Amino acid sequence: MSSGEPRPLSPVGFAALPGWEEDDHAAAFRAFRLSALRAVEASPKTRALGIDGARLALVAAKALELPEMIDRAAARTFFETHFEPHEGEAGEGFFTGYYEPEADAALVPAGPYRTALLRPPEELVEIDEANPPPGLKTGMRFARKTATGFEPFFDRGAIMDGALDGRGLEIAFLADPVDAYFIHVQGAARLRLGDGRLMRVTYAAKSGHAYTPVGRVLIERGALERGKVTMQAIRAWLAAHPYEIRDVLGANRSYIFFREAPVEDPALGPIAAAKVALTPGRSLAVDRTLHTFHVPIWIDTVVPGASGSEPFRRLLVAQDTGSAILGPARGDIFFGSGDAAGEIAGRMQARGRFVTLVPRA
Repeated sequence: MSSGEPRPLSPVGFAALPGWEEDDHAAAFRAFRLSALRAVEASPKTRALGIDGARLALVAAKALELPEMIDRAAARTFFETHFEPHEGEAGEGFFTGYYEPEADAALVPAGPYRTALLRPPEELVEIDEANPPPGLKTGMRFARKTATGFEPFFDRGAIMDGALDGRGLEIAFLADPVDAYFIHVQGAARLRLGDGRLMRVTYAAKSGHAYTPVGRVLIERGALERGKVTMQAIRAWLAAHPYEIRDVLGANRSYIFFREAPVEDPALGPIAAAKVALTPGRSLAVDRTLHTFHVPIWIDTVVPGASGSEPFRRLLVAQDTGSAILGPARGDIFFGSGDAAGEIAGRMQARGRFVTLVPRA
């Protein structure tokens, strides 16, 4: 086995999971059942860690034979019957958090509402990762299609400077460019319009350039201290240095485009990469090159609380991914929508156990 290949997972047994018996398995089952609806339509792709998508689809069909609302005991029995926990060599995971921001917005530019969220232009196309065209950097997943081939698309700095102005791509306008930036980072948002309506925007495409965390940019410039970078710290620094916002944000060349989406169930988040609406505290973003979507994953870590770190031991479902979520034991926890969820997600950085529930043969 080469050093670049994912290490195999080994069975550990449910008895080896402290907190397993105390978890609300019924809540985990509801999140898994949302995944099951999608998995039975098309078997999830089996990824590099080898979790069999076809076998997972069979378990999903079993979940749909049960009511959506079952009690904790029945839900626990379901997971223990159909899955076996497996863990990597060290079992060490690293977890961050994300959320769905909420912000005031306008449908036309007026007053302070001048920063646009854009839909993708028609010439921006997704690249076949298995057969990329010549002339593009390896790993570039989006590019501009031209009459003669493909070329890199505008980056964030160029778009902020007006490269797409006048194209009619605007979905809505925000008053704060930093709010808009963090909506890009989270990949979705609920927008409060002046007439009281609630609009959701969610990820549609991106510029194709590599993602560079603004926190890293500020560390390299000596503006923030390594180990103390949170969303709150970044926002505070940008608020104190408004004339540097364009330069700092532009250092992240990746730019996100959105599409409008309905808010069908206010209790759930946006529909994410696995085509499933996210469940607060039960949905996990993972490395999509390694993990098979819709698989349950047991997490044992800590999350920020009112008076320090609090234990977080619960079963989540792999339903999303992200550019910065790389590695077999890397997870990004969806904490919900709004400022309260953002307060937790923005400070979430912790190590812990990452245990994958593998469908039984």
